[in-house]
Amino acid sequence: MRHETPTGGPLGPHHLAGGTRLLVPAVVMTPRGPMEEYAAVVADGTFRDVGPAARLEREHPHLVPVRLPGHVLVPGFVDAHHHLTQSFGAALAFGEPSEIFRRVWVPLEGALDEESAYVAAKLSALESLRGGFTTVADAGTRAPVDAAVVAAAAQDAGIRCVLGLVCNDTADGAGACGTDGAAVLAAAERHLARFGGAELVHPSLAVSVPEAATAGTLRGTARLAAEAGAVVQIHVNEHLAAVERSLVRHGLRPLEYLREVGALGPQLLAAHATLVTPAELTLLADTGAAVSYNPVASAWKGNAVAPATTMAERGIRFGLGTDGTRGDAFRLVEAAEFAQRLAYGLATGDSSCGAGWSWLERGGPGGADAVGLGALTGRIAPGAAADFLLVDVSGPEMRPSWDLPWELVRRGNRDQITAVFVAGVLRMWRGRAVGWDDRALVRRAAELAEEVVARAGVTRAHPTSTQARARSALR
Repeated sequence: MRHETPTGGPLGPHHLAGGTRLLVPAVVMTPRGPMEEYAAVVADGTFRDVGPAARLEREHPHLVPVRLPGHVLVPGFVDAHHHLTQSFGAALAFGEPSEIFRRVWVPLEGALDEESAYVAAKLSALESLRGGFTTVADAGTRAPVDAAVVAAAAQDAGIRCVLGLVCNDTADGAGACGTDGAAVLAAAERHLARFGGAELVHPSLAVSVPEAATAGTLRGTARLAAEAGAVVQIHVNEHLAAVERSLVRHGLRPLEYLREVGALGPQLLAAHATLVTPAELTLLADTGAAVSYNPVASAWKGNAVAPATTMAERGIRFGLGTDGTRGDAFRLVEAAEFAQRLAYGLATGDSSCGAGWSWLERGGPGGADAVGLGALTGRIAPGAAADFLLVDVSGPEMRPSWDLPWELVRRGNRDQITAVFVAGVLRMWRGRAVGWDDRALVRRAAELAEEVVARAGVTRAHPTSTQARARSALR
């Protein structure tokens, strides 16, 4: 289908850039579901108005409607758990057993300098934008650079970022801020104040795992984040080894320990939470803590799949995260449904497993709520930030169409994303960055990655796939 503009020519990025715009797509994905013959007015980085197209055209006669036949206006996806500075080593984790952070991620990030950390983070942001994410929650870098480096990469790429500061203060917290709890909390307070007024960067705090911080620091970061309206990101109940260490050390599972020290509450964003007991689900529900459900990470390097459908039934807040696996939002929501079906639905005869719409909800507004930005983004509604996608549904993947939410979850793909907007600004057009040279970035990243990995001293438990194939051929 040829997409026409008000003047009759083919749709181009110049039709969507700048000023106040009245967008009239085929469908708008509203908080009430998909609505046909709807439109949205975008101005000053927000949705000024959303409603029936006839009404908006009547009430805004000075605006020339930008008609977008064959397109759905979708809220931008939120990646509720990412590690932006790990992009140089993404494939190094393939085929590796769980708990690889000490062997791969700590040495890799430790080998980054200011330029390579910036390029690695911007490369992650580019992939995320291409994949339909308008917000990413970065769980804090262990690179020996200022957090402003990662903030600059996110801002320059044009993605919204919940920027974590690692607040580890024990010997277990590899790559820690330091061992002085008071100094760590002072740095945390400065971080929250420093980025509190930034347009695209929203500060948060992070602790790698509960054992990486003292009880006082866990309690202190929870207090500071709650006062600032921010979140504390902690990897919780992700791997068997971590659960066992907590039981041996404290006689409590990680979530139970966080409750005991006063760090469990609405400010907590618990990454993974795959190994949770019924009692721990009750803790999450009763305290209002949020979870990042990371299904691709479970498949690639995990010990279990978080019981997300049960969490939804219990009223537990959760979004979807990539854990830096791949920045593709449509594949993430499909993985979220797929993992639940394999891990839980098949065993119980649950053929719906969230009915499609659930995963779109958790990928957008649910994720925004989990990362502390529920009042700002994740939905197409008046007053919300204009973080959205234009998705082409005119192709064979979506025609004929019978159930758009299900189809987006199971058949949607990155190639259908025509445009990505963050804060009302066009950031991506047909998979390419707008306003900066994304190909030059990729070339530079390839150069720097070789240098960084060479000096990082990464230890792999298994050979690469090509090495494994060669060994197999020799048997």
